[in-house]
Amino acid sequence: MARKIIDEPSEDIVANARKERADRRGPFSRFTLFIRQVFAELKKVVTPTRKELVNYTLVVLVFVVIMMALVAGLDWLFSLAVNYVFGNGELVP
Repeated sequence: MARKIIDEPSEDIVANARKERADRRGPFSRFTLFIRQVFAELKKVVTPTRKELVNYTLVVLVFVVIMMALVAGLDWLFSLAVNYVFGNGELVP
């Protein structure tokens, strides 16, 4: 079964058309367009509920504590290795 081929403009043609339109706009109209686009994007933002916010915060805090423990453990191991190599050859913390 043959697929239906839709005549769509390539990305290069679309990019060139946008560039030509942007060149025709003045600096004030480009700024107002930017502000309108910012407000349009802000309308799409969904704020989390209190339960979601607490959940996200706890997940981040637990992750940070785990990463701190991992880094502290690696730091301790590397310090033991450095003391063994450059110290007197004993594994003393």
